[in-house]
Amino acid sequence: MAALWHGHQAAQAQEWTLCTDWYAQAEHGGFYQAAALGLYQQAGITVHIRMGGAQINTMQLLLAKRCDAIVTHPLRTLAARAQGLPVVTVMATFQRDPTALLAHADVSSLEALRDHPIAIAQESHLTFWPWLKRRYGLSDDQIRPYSFSITPFLKDTSLAQEGYVTSEPFAMIKAGVPPKVFLLADHGYPPYAGTVVVTEATRRRRPDALRALVRSMAQGWQRYLQDPAPGNAMIRRHNPAMSPEQLAFGLKEIKTRGLVSGGEARTLGIGAMTEARWQAIIAFYGSANAPLPAEAGRAAYTLDFLPKPPILPQAP
Repeated sequence: MAALWHGHQAAQAQEWTLCTDWYAQAEHGGFYQAAALGLYQQAGITVHIRMGGAQINTMQLLLAKRCDAIVTHPLRTLAARAQGLPVVTVMATFQRDPTALLAHADVSSLEALRDHPIAIAQESHLTFWPWLKRRYGLSDDQIRPYSFSITPFLKDTSLAQEGYVTSEPFAMIKAGVPPKVFLLADHGYPPYAGTVVVTEATRRRRPDALRALVRSMAQGWQRYLQDPAPGNAMIRRHNPAMSPEQLAFGLKEIKTRGLVSGGEARTLGIGAMTEARWQAIIAFYGSANAPLPAEAGRAAYTLDFLPKPPILPQAP
Protein backbone atom coordinates (compact mmCIF):
# COMPACT_ATOMS: atom_id res chain seq x y z
CA MET A 1 0.00 0.00 0.00
CA ALA A 2 2.83 2.42 0.85
CA ALA A 3 4.45 1.84 -2.53
CA LEU A 4 1.16 2.52 -4.27
CA TRP A 5 0.72 5.75 -2.27
CA HIS A 6 4.19 7.01 -3.10
CA GLY A 7 3.64 6.11 -6.74
CA HIS A 8 0.41 8.15 -6.71
CA GLN A 9 2.25 11.13 -5.19
CA ALA A 10 4.98 10.89 -7.82
CA ALA A 11 2.40 10.84 -10.62
CA GLN A 12 0.66 13.89 -9.17
CA ALA A 13 3.97 15.75 -8.94
CA GLN A 14 4.48 15.42 -12.69
CA GLU A 15 1.01 16.68 -13.67
CA TRP A 16 0.56 20.45 -14.03
CA THR A 17 -2.34 22.67 -15.01
CA LEU A 18 -1.04 26.06 -16.10
CA CYS A 19 -3.66 28.83 -16.18
CA THR A 20 -2.75 31.82 -18.32
CA ASP A 21 -3.95 35.38 -17.81
CA TRP A 22 -5.79 35.78 -21.13
CA TYR A 23 -6.89 33.93 -24.25
CA ALA A 24 -4.05 32.17 -26.08
CA GLN A 25 -1.84 34.72 -27.84
CA ALA A 26 1.78 35.55 -28.66
CA GLU A 27 2.27 36.76 -25.07
CA HIS A 28 1.98 33.08 -24.07
CA GLY A 29 4.04 31.80 -26.99
CA GLY A 30 6.82 30.15 -25.01
CA PHE A 31 4.43 28.16 -22.85
CA TYR A 32 2.70 26.74 -25.92
CA GLN A 33 5.99 26.24 -27.75
CA ALA A 34 7.25 24.04 -24.92
CA ALA A 35 4.12 21.91 -25.26
CA ALA A 36 4.26 21.79 -29.06
CA LEU A 37 7.91 20.71 -29.09
CA GLY A 38 7.50 18.15 -26.30
CA LEU A 39 9.85 20.02 -23.95
CA TYR A 40 7.64 19.38 -20.93
CA GLN A 41 7.50 15.68 -21.69
CA GLN A 42 11.27 15.55 -22.18
CA ALA A 43 11.63 17.02 -18.69
CA GLY A 44 9.38 14.29 -17.28
CA ILE A 45 6.28 16.41 -16.67
CA THR A 46 2.85 16.79 -18.27
CA VAL A 47 1.44 20.32 -18.62
CA HIS A 48 -2.17 21.18 -19.48
CA ILE A 49 -2.58 24.83 -20.51
CA ARG A 50 -5.88 26.48 -19.60
CA MET A 51 -6.70 29.88 -21.11
CA GLY A 52 -7.74 32.84 -19.01
CA GLY A 53 -10.13 35.62 -19.95
CA ALA A 54 -11.76 38.85 -18.84
CA GLN A 55 -13.92 37.27 -16.11
CA ILE A 56 -11.45 34.64 -14.86
CA ASN A 57 -9.64 35.21 -11.57
CA THR A 58 -6.60 32.97 -11.84
CA MET A 59 -5.40 33.75 -8.31
CA GLN A 60 -8.63 32.31 -6.94
CA LEU A 61 -8.25 29.28 -9.19
CA LEU A 62 -4.70 28.74 -7.92
CA LEU A 63 -5.73 28.94 -4.29
CA ALA A 64 -8.69 26.63 -4.97
CA LYS A 65 -6.25 24.07 -6.43
CA ARG A 66 -7.87 24.22 -9.86
CA CYS A 67 -4.54 25.41 -11.28
CA ASP A 68 -1.06 24.31 -10.24
CA ALA A 69 0.62 27.41 -11.67
CA ILE A 70 -0.69 30.68 -13.09
CA VAL A 71 0.58 33.49 -15.28
CA THR A 72 -0.10 36.79 -13.53
CA HIS A 73 1.43 40.14 -12.56
CA PRO A 74 3.85 40.78 -9.67
CA LEU A 75 1.73 43.60 -8.23
CA ARG A 76 -1.21 41.20 -7.97
CA THR A 77 1.02 38.70 -6.20
CA LEU A 78 2.18 41.37 -3.76
CA ALA A 79 -1.46 42.32 -3.13
CA ALA A 80 -2.20 38.66 -2.41
CA ARG A 81 0.75 38.48 -0.01
CA ALA A 82 -0.50 41.62 1.72
CA GLN A 83 -3.67 39.63 2.46
CA GLY A 84 -1.64 36.74 3.82
CA LEU A 85 -2.24 34.45 0.84
CA PRO A 86 0.51 31.80 0.38
CA VAL A 87 1.61 32.43 -3.23
CA VAL A 88 5.11 32.80 -4.62
CA THR A 89 6.62 33.90 -7.95
CA VAL A 90 9.14 31.53 -9.57
CA MET A 91 9.80 33.12 -12.99
CA ALA A 92 9.30 36.39 -14.90
CA THR A 93 8.44 35.95 -18.58
CA PHE A 94 8.56 39.66 -19.42
CA GLN A 95 11.49 41.72 -18.23
CA ARG A 96 9.50 44.82 -19.18
CA ASP A 97 5.75 45.15 -18.69
CA PRO A 98 3.94 45.32 -22.06
CA THR A 99 1.24 47.64 -20.66
CA ALA A 100 0.81 50.89 -22.59
CA LEU A 101 -1.50 53.84 -22.78
CA LEU A 102 -2.85 54.21 -26.30
CA ALA A 103 -3.93 57.64 -27.50
CA HIS A 104 -4.91 59.33 -30.74
CA ALA A 105 -2.23 60.75 -33.00
CA ASP A 106 -2.54 64.34 -31.75
CA VAL A 107 -1.42 63.43 -28.21
CA SER A 108 2.27 64.26 -27.85
CA SER A 109 3.06 62.97 -24.36
CA LEU A 110 1.63 61.36 -21.24
CA GLU A 111 1.41 64.82 -19.67
CA ALA A 112 -0.80 65.88 -22.56
CA LEU A 113 -3.40 63.32 -21.47
CA ARG A 114 -4.45 65.45 -18.49
CA ASP A 115 -7.45 66.77 -20.41
CA HIS A 116 -8.49 63.42 -21.92
CA PRO A 117 -10.78 60.64 -20.69
CA ILE A 118 -8.81 57.42 -20.15
CA ALA A 119 -10.35 53.94 -20.15
CA ILE A 120 -8.69 51.55 -17.69
CA ALA A 121 -9.63 48.19 -16.21
CA GLN A 122 -10.70 47.93 -12.58
CA GLU A 123 -7.54 46.13 -11.50
CA SER A 124 -5.41 48.91 -13.04
CA HIS A 125 -6.56 51.17 -10.20
CA LEU A 126 -4.14 49.16 -8.03
CA THR A 127 -1.27 48.79 -10.52
CA PHE A 128 -0.16 51.56 -12.87
CA TRP A 129 -2.88 54.19 -12.30
CA PRO A 130 -1.68 55.54 -8.90
CA TRP A 131 1.80 55.91 -10.41
CA LEU A 132 0.47 57.74 -13.49
CA LYS A 133 -1.49 60.13 -11.27
CA ARG A 134 1.54 61.02 -9.18
CA ARG A 135 3.99 61.26 -12.04
CA TYR A 136 1.93 62.96 -14.72
CA GLY A 137 -0.78 64.83 -12.84
CA LEU A 138 -3.66 62.68 -14.04
CA SER A 139 -6.83 62.44 -11.94
CA ASP A 140 -9.54 59.93 -11.12
CA ASP A 141 -12.09 62.20 -12.82
CA GLN A 142 -10.58 61.13 -16.14
CA ILE A 143 -11.25 57.41 -15.62
CA ARG A 144 -13.68 55.64 -17.88
CA PRO A 145 -14.48 51.89 -17.63
CA TYR A 146 -12.45 49.67 -19.95
CA SER A 147 -14.55 47.03 -21.67
CA PHE A 148 -11.64 45.13 -23.29
CA SER A 149 -12.77 46.53 -26.64
CA ILE A 150 -11.25 49.16 -28.92
CA THR A 151 -14.65 50.29 -30.22
CA PRO A 152 -14.98 53.27 -27.82
CA PHE A 153 -11.47 54.37 -28.81
CA LEU A 154 -12.34 54.24 -32.50
CA LYS A 155 -15.50 56.31 -31.96
CA ASP A 156 -14.13 58.95 -29.57
CA THR A 157 -11.07 60.87 -30.77
CA SER A 158 -10.51 62.31 -27.29
CA LEU A 159 -10.36 58.91 -25.55
CA ALA A 160 -7.16 57.13 -24.50
CA GLN A 161 -7.12 53.59 -23.16
CA GLU A 162 -4.87 50.98 -21.67
CA GLY A 163 -3.67 47.99 -23.67
CA TYR A 164 -0.78 45.68 -24.33
CA VAL A 165 1.72 47.04 -26.82
CA THR A 166 1.68 43.56 -28.37
CA SER A 167 -2.07 43.44 -28.96
CA GLU A 168 -4.48 46.39 -29.09
CA PRO A 169 -2.36 48.56 -31.43
CA PHE A 170 -2.67 45.85 -34.09
CA ALA A 171 -6.48 45.99 -33.98
CA MET A 172 -6.43 49.78 -34.05
CA ILE A 173 -4.11 49.89 -37.05
CA LYS A 174 -6.27 47.33 -38.83
CA ALA A 175 -9.32 49.53 -38.15
CA GLY A 176 -7.55 52.50 -39.73
CA VAL A 177 -6.80 54.41 -36.52
CA PRO A 178 -3.08 53.98 -35.71
CA PRO A 179 -2.53 54.89 -32.05
CA LYS A 180 0.17 56.85 -30.33
CA VAL A 181 1.75 54.24 -28.07
CA PHE A 182 3.20 55.10 -24.66
CA LEU A 183 4.83 51.95 -23.28
CA LEU A 184 4.80 52.55 -19.54
CA ALA A 185 8.07 50.67 -19.03
CA ASP A 186 9.77 53.29 -21.22
CA HIS A 187 8.68 55.90 -18.69
CA GLY A 188 9.90 54.16 -15.56
CA TYR A 189 7.12 51.71 -14.71
CA PRO A 190 9.19 48.99 -12.98
CA PRO A 191 7.35 45.66 -12.70
CA TYR A 192 8.07 42.44 -14.49
CA ALA A 193 5.04 40.91 -16.22
CA GLY A 194 3.83 37.47 -17.20
CA THR A 195 5.18 36.09 -13.95
CA VAL A 196 4.64 32.42 -13.12
CA VAL A 197 3.20 31.88 -9.64
CA VAL A 198 2.55 28.78 -7.54
CA THR A 199 1.41 28.17 -3.98
CA GLU A 200 3.81 27.71 -1.10
CA ALA A 201 2.58 24.13 -0.77
CA THR A 202 3.56 23.38 -4.37
CA ARG A 203 6.94 25.01 -3.84
CA ARG A 204 7.62 22.78 -0.82
CA ARG A 205 6.17 19.51 -2.05
CA ARG A 206 7.16 19.48 -5.74
CA PRO A 207 10.56 21.21 -6.00
CA ASP A 208 12.06 18.93 -8.66
CA ALA A 209 9.00 19.03 -10.86
CA LEU A 210 8.80 22.82 -10.39
CA ARG A 211 12.39 23.22 -11.56
CA ALA A 212 11.56 21.09 -14.59
CA LEU A 213 8.52 23.27 -15.30
CA VAL A 214 10.43 26.54 -15.13
CA ARG A 215 13.32 25.25 -17.23
CA SER A 216 10.94 23.91 -19.87
CA MET A 217 9.10 27.23 -20.02
CA ALA A 218 12.36 29.15 -20.45
CA GLN A 219 13.43 26.75 -23.19
CA GLY A 220 10.03 27.17 -24.82
CA TRP A 221 10.47 30.94 -24.93
CA GLN A 222 14.00 30.60 -26.28
CA ARG A 223 12.70 28.41 -29.11
CA TYR A 224 9.60 30.55 -29.73
CA LEU A 225 11.74 33.63 -30.32
CA GLN A 226 13.72 31.64 -32.90
CA ASP A 227 10.86 29.95 -34.77
CA PRO A 228 7.31 30.47 -33.49
CA ALA A 229 5.52 28.17 -35.93
CA PRO A 230 4.94 25.17 -33.60
CA GLY A 231 3.73 27.31 -30.71
CA ASN A 232 1.55 29.46 -32.95
CA ALA A 233 -0.15 26.40 -34.40
CA MET A 234 -1.08 25.27 -30.89
CA ILE A 235 -2.18 28.78 -29.90
CA ARG A 236 -4.56 28.87 -32.87
CA ARG A 237 -5.97 25.47 -31.93
CA HIS A 238 -6.73 26.80 -28.45
CA ASN A 239 -7.92 30.19 -29.72
CA PRO A 240 -9.09 30.02 -33.37
CA ALA A 241 -9.94 33.75 -33.29
CA MET A 242 -6.22 34.53 -33.07
CA SER A 243 -5.04 35.35 -36.60
CA PRO A 244 -1.54 34.67 -37.96
CA GLU A 245 -1.20 38.42 -38.57
CA GLN A 246 -1.97 39.24 -34.93
CA LEU A 247 0.50 36.60 -33.74
CA ALA A 248 3.20 37.99 -36.03
CA PHE A 249 2.55 41.52 -34.78
CA GLY A 250 2.71 40.43 -31.14
CA LEU A 251 5.95 38.53 -31.60
CA LYS A 252 7.52 41.42 -33.50
CA GLU A 253 6.76 43.76 -30.59
CA ILE A 254 8.06 41.23 -28.06
CA LYS A 255 11.33 40.91 -29.95
CA THR A 256 11.80 44.54 -31.00
CA ARG A 257 11.16 45.88 -27.51
CA GLY A 258 13.17 43.16 -25.78
CA LEU A 259 10.25 42.27 -23.55
CA VAL A 260 11.38 38.66 -23.00
CA SER A 261 15.02 38.67 -24.11
CA GLY A 262 16.16 42.13 -22.98
CA GLY A 263 17.28 43.54 -19.66
CA GLU A 264 18.45 40.99 -17.12
CA ALA A 265 17.54 38.11 -19.45
CA ARG A 266 20.49 38.94 -21.72
CA THR A 267 22.96 37.68 -19.16
CA LEU A 268 20.87 35.89 -16.50
CA GLY A 269 18.63 33.97 -18.87
CA ILE A 270 15.01 33.94 -19.94
CA GLY A 271 12.69 34.17 -16.95
CA ALA A 272 15.34 35.96 -14.89
CA MET A 273 14.54 37.79 -11.67
CA THR A 274 16.84 39.56 -9.20
CA GLU A 275 16.66 40.64 -5.58
CA ALA A 276 17.34 44.26 -6.52
CA ARG A 277 14.56 44.39 -9.09
CA TRP A 278 12.08 42.79 -6.73
CA GLN A 279 12.96 45.27 -3.99
CA ALA A 280 12.25 48.09 -6.46
CA ILE A 281 8.89 46.51 -7.33
CA ILE A 282 8.02 46.07 -3.64
CA ALA A 283 8.91 49.72 -2.95
CA PHE A 284 6.78 50.76 -5.93
CA TYR A 285 3.86 48.73 -4.61
CA GLY A 286 4.22 50.33 -1.19
CA SER A 287 4.23 53.84 -2.67
CA ALA A 288 0.85 53.21 -4.33
CA ASN A 289 -0.73 51.13 -1.56
CA ALA A 290 -0.11 50.50 2.10
CA PRO A 291 3.58 49.67 2.71
CA LEU A 292 4.13 45.92 2.61
CA PRO A 293 5.77 44.25 5.62
CA ALA A 294 9.30 43.18 4.68
CA GLU A 295 8.60 39.50 5.29
CA ALA A 296 5.49 39.58 3.08
CA GLY A 297 7.38 41.20 0.21
CA ARG A 298 10.28 38.79 0.44
CA ALA A 299 7.91 35.83 0.53
CA ALA A 300 6.31 36.89 -2.77
CA TYR A 301 9.17 35.55 -4.86
CA THR A 302 11.98 33.03 -4.93
CA LEU A 303 15.01 32.76 -7.18
CA ASP A 304 15.57 29.11 -6.26
CA PHE A 305 13.87 27.62 -9.32
CA LEU A 306 15.43 29.70 -12.08
CA PRO A 307 17.37 27.52 -14.54
CA LYS A 308 21.02 26.77 -13.80
CA PRO A 309 22.78 27.16 -16.13
CA PRO A 310 20.56 29.91 -17.52
CA ILE A 311 18.58 29.59 -20.74
CA LEU A 312 20.03 32.50 -22.69
CA PRO A 313 18.24 34.18 -25.62
CA GLN A 314 19.63 33.25 -29.01
CA ALA A 315 19.55 34.97 -32.36
CA PRO A 316 16.72 33.81 -34.67
